[in-house]
Amino acid sequence: MTKVFAIGRGQYENIGDIILRRQLLDWVRPAGEMHVYVGSSPAGYDEGLGLRPDDRVYRSLRNWYRVALGSALRGNAAYVFKPGEIQLTLIGMKEHLSVLPLLLALRLRGGTAIRAGVGTRNYAPVPRGLMRPSIALSDLTLWRDEATGAYMRTGEVMPDLAFGEGADDAAVASFSAPSPARDVLVVSMRGDDPARPYPSRAWLAGVRAHAAANGLQIWAVTQVRTDDVRTVRLAADLGGQALTWHESTGHDEQERRLRALYSRTAIVLSDRLHVVIAAFTEGAVPVGAPIDGSDKVDRHFATIGVDGVSVSAAAESAEVVAEQLAALAGRRAEMFACLLEARARLRRHRDEILQVLSGRSPASQATATGPLGG
Repeated sequence: MTKVFAIGRGQYENIGDIILRRQLLDWVRPAGEMHVYVGSSPAGYDEGLGLRPDDRVYRSLRNWYRVALGSALRGNAAYVFKPGEIQLTLIGMKEHLSVLPLLLALRLRGGTAIRAGVGTRNYAPVPRGLMRPSIALSDLTLWRDEATGAYMRTGEVMPDLAFGEGADDAAVASFSAPSPARDVLVVSMRGDDPARPYPSRAWLAGVRAHAAANGLQIWAVTQVRTDDVRTVRLAADLGGQALTWHESTGHDEQERRLRALYSRTAIVLSDRLHVVIAAFTEGAVPVGAPIDGSDKVDRHFATIGVDGVSVSAAAESAEVVAEQLAALAGRRAEMFACLLEARARLRRHRDEILQVLSGRSPASQATATGPLGG
């Protein structure tokens, strides 16, 4: 039996990391016996990943790597890179450099390596060069946004893995029409750096105006534990309620609490990409809320055909903010049609990955130029 080695460890305080890893682990599980490194994971983390009783779980990276390398040399292994965002620094690229001996062993002994759902944070040429060996030794590379694909100049582009989570397709089809049961406006903002700028008074006023005009309750939520202080402040400034993340609450339970609220949400505003995507997959109209000019939310939604979803949290006019939110809310049908198409693409990529892992299909490293046609 093929042994499939994967990194399940992520930022323990970030539910978005769980969402991405869970989806990819579920994709590749049919290919063989799962060997997953999770490190010293906190309560609810492994459950949030959806690990199963027959998965082999490792707390020690050294032990996991030793077993992976031995299995690769015996010719019965595959490796799956962790999905998510790479910081193109030596520290940020440590996985892509440290696994080179494993990738070489896989290549020599007929194993396979898959990279899927990975994006970059910056676009410097030297780090790109350092990535080349691990890309060359991979059998399939799928980036999660067009900008990363164009920067890397090799591999294909796929929708972010998180678009495949949440409500099922039948429910998503029904999200095209507004529902009176959706009576919540959700806000979540990064708070990991206390010096990070706070949303403008105009933006806060515009958000309150949109909520009032549409009869929506305002909730500030925490999907990344380090945002808790900012969540409480936002709730107070917006006249809303706060869904925080207490230390005693496990990752799996916090995600359930969030998704229950997202399933009642009409519109979500955040500078956290996976807050926006998670709420979107439960039926909320997605709105990026960058405060620093970031295009991260926009470029990931552009990959699925949804353009211009951000409203700057540094805005100077409450009226403009309210108008922009109303315009985005009016695009509900278009947005959820694109989500269904994105999920169809994700299923095709899942099948492609399983074919490569089984040795039934040659690797594809086509240059990413323009939108992916499926």
